[in-house]
Amino acid sequence: MTAWVLPGVYAPQDDTALLAEALDEEAPAPGARVLDVGTGSGALALAAARHGAEVTAVDVSRRAVWTARLNARLNRLPVRIRRGNLFGPVRDGTYDLILANPPYVPAPESGREPRGRSRAWDAGRDGRLLLDRICRDAPALLRPEGVLLLVHSALSGPERTLELLRAAGLKATVVRRRWITLGPVLRSREDWLRRSGLLAAAENKEELVVIRAERAC
Repeated sequence: MTAWVLPGVYAPQDDTALLAEALDEEAPAPGARVLDVGTGSGALALAAARHGAEVTAVDVSRRAVWTARLNARLNRLPVRIRRGNLFGPVRDGTYDLILANPPYVPAPESGREPRGRSRAWDAGRDGRLLLDRICRDAPALLRPEGVLLLVHSALSGPERTLELLRAAGLKATVVRRRWITLGPVLRSREDWLRRSGLLAAAENKEELVVIRAERAC
């Protein structure tokens, strides 16, 4: 796949790869309606389009939207790309599959919303600035038997994600786990993470999880 990533746009990393594996296992049928929220470079949207799905991708970043549109054009894949905050531009639709790789990195309190490049990863003190919104809003956009695939760090409380999705009536479970070396963002705030009790004293790796949540018929 040909892919460009403009400066300031989240580049595909381990979490993208892990979610792509879950997407391939889900194997959306040709014509299935797929939503990729927080698309970044568009990597997951393009992967879904290669399955023959009808894909809509959303990102709040103008640069991400430009990047995703460029990559869709370079790869000659039909993806509808919208700019907006999470589900804002697509609240009138329903989907067979929703993909989400949102910002989930815990960050010290700054008294303001993340800005610039940090919007791609910073997600408040507990890492759940957007995760809780996704758990709250995504279920209403799923068709019967529709599936949400959501990736985030174990530092951001996967138990809370499961609890919220189950409370919304979805059947939710962790379907993938992977330990990775701490990346540059986590290393830069390693001392704060340890002081906050989010990272154990001897721990130098981060666990990623993919949660699959399905709406009943």
